[in-house]
Amino acid sequence: MYINKPASYTDYYELTMAQGYFLSGYHKKQAGFDYFFRKIPFKGGYVIYAGLNELIETIQNLSFSEEEIEYLRKEGFREEFLEYLNKFKFKGNIYSVKEGEIVFPTEPILRVEGNLLETQLIETLLLNILNFQSLIATKAARIKLAAGEDSVVLDFGLRRSQGLGGIHATRAAMIGGFDGTSNVYSAQRFNVPAGGTMAHSWVQSFDSEMDAFQTYAKYYPDDTTLLVDTYDTLGFGVPNAIKVAKELESKGHKLKAIRLDSGDLAYFSKKSRDMLDDAGLNYVKIAASNQLDERVIHSLKTQNAPIDIFGVGTRLVTGHTSPALDGVYKLNSIDGTPKLKISENIEKITLPGNKKIYRYCNNDGSFYGDAVLFDHEELIERMHHPTFPAKKSELTSRSFEDLLKPVITDGKVVMDIPEVHEIASYAKNRLEKLQPEFKRLENPHIYKVGISTKLMEKRDVLLKLFKS
Repeated sequence: MYINKPASYTDYYELTMAQGYFLSGYHKKQAGFDYFFRKIPFKGGYVIYAGLNELIETIQNLSFSEEEIEYLRKEGFREEFLEYLNKFKFKGNIYSVKEGEIVFPTEPILRVEGNLLETQLIETLLLNILNFQSLIATKAARIKLAAGEDSVVLDFGLRRSQGLGGIHATRAAMIGGFDGTSNVYSAQRFNVPAGGTMAHSWVQSFDSEMDAFQTYAKYYPDDTTLLVDTYDTLGFGVPNAIKVAKELESKGHKLKAIRLDSGDLAYFSKKSRDMLDDAGLNYVKIAASNQLDERVIHSLKTQNAPIDIFGVGTRLVTGHTSPALDGVYKLNSIDGTPKLKISENIEKITLPGNKKIYRYCNNDGSFYGDAVLFDHEELIERMHHPTFPAKKSELTSRSFEDLLKPVITDGKVVMDIPEVHEIASYAKNRLEKLQPEFKRLENPHIYKVGISTKLMEKRDVLLKLFKS
C-alpha cells in the first residue's frame, strides 16, 4: 500500500535543501546514502528488517502532483525549481538486504545512489516506512518466540494503534511471525488471514449470557469462540460455554474456543481447561487477550497456562517499551569521494564510502557475525570491532554470503516482489539460524558486527584529516 501523494510525505527541510541543491547546481552531483540503526529495541539481540516492498512501491509512485506544486508555489519556492519537480521521477539505484532479514546495529542494510537531490528527497519517507515496520516486525517476532510454534498469535492492535499506523503494523506483525489479524483492511490489502469473534457488548446486548452465546452459535456454528468473562468467568461463563458446546455437538458442529480477556489468565485458563476436559471438550481451545506482550506470554508459558491462542494488541502496535527504531540515513559519498559524519560520541561516527555486508556462518550453518566492507572489496581475512579496533575476528575459514542486493536500478525495480507470507517464511528461516543466546528475553548476547581493515583505515585517515 503505497502512500498517496508521497512527494509531500516529507519534512520541509528536505525540500529547502533540494531547492538549494538545484539552484547551486549541486543536484547534478552523484551521492550515496546508507540506512542503518544504532541500537536494538526492546533490549533485544536482533532486528527483523521490514517495509522494503512498501518503500519500493512508494518510490515508484513518487512524483509531484499539480496540487503539491501549487502548495510549494504558495510557500515561496522558486518557479524554476517547481518546473524541475513537475517532471521529477526517482532514477537512482537502491541496494538492500532482503525484507525479513535479521539485521544488527551499524551495518548499512540499505544503500541509495543517485543525484544528490533525488537521494536526499526520499530520506523522510524511507525512514518513516522502514523504522516503523522493522520495529513492529521485531516486536512480533519476540512475541511469537515467547508463545512458541504450538500457539497461535493474532494481531488485535488496530483500535489502539497511532492512527493509520495500524495498517502497516499488521503487515509487519505477519512478517514477524503472527498467524492472523482482526484488521480487515490490512488482511484484504496484504492477503493475510483475518478473524474475530465477539466483544463484551455482544453478551451485554442480550437478556442473558446464555442467549448471547446461543444466538452467536446459531449463525456461526463452525466458527464460534465465546467470550466467557463478561459477568462471572468460572461461575457462569465457562459453564454456559459448555452447554452451548454440547448443543453444537448434537447438531454435528464443534465449539472452536473460549476467550479470556481479564483477570488472572494463568489461573482462569487452568480452571477452564479442567472444566472443559471434564465435560469431554478437550478439543475446545482457550484464547487469551488483555495487555499481552512477550514477557507476559513468557510468564504464562512458564506457569504452564493451557492457552492455545494469544490475541496481542496495544503492546504490539505501539512497540511497547521501545516506541521507535533509531534508524538513520547518512551521506557516505559525493561524486565518488567518501564522506563521513564526525561526532564527539565515537559510536555516532559514520562509515565512509559505498559498502556491502558479508554474513559469515558457523559450521552448522548458524550465523557467526557480519562484516561491513567497501563495495569493491572481495575476500577479507578479518574484521575489526567498529569502536574497539583491537578486537578482531579471523574469517578466512568461514563461509559467507553477500547480503546487499540491487532492488532498483536506474529507477526501475529489478527484484521480484514477494508476498507477505513469503517474507514471513524467509524471516522465520533466518531467525532459526540465529543462535538461542541472541534471542532470549533477558541479557541476550551481542552479535558480532565488524568492519574490514581497509574500511577502518579509510575512516581513521578521514578522521585525522578533519581534526587536523
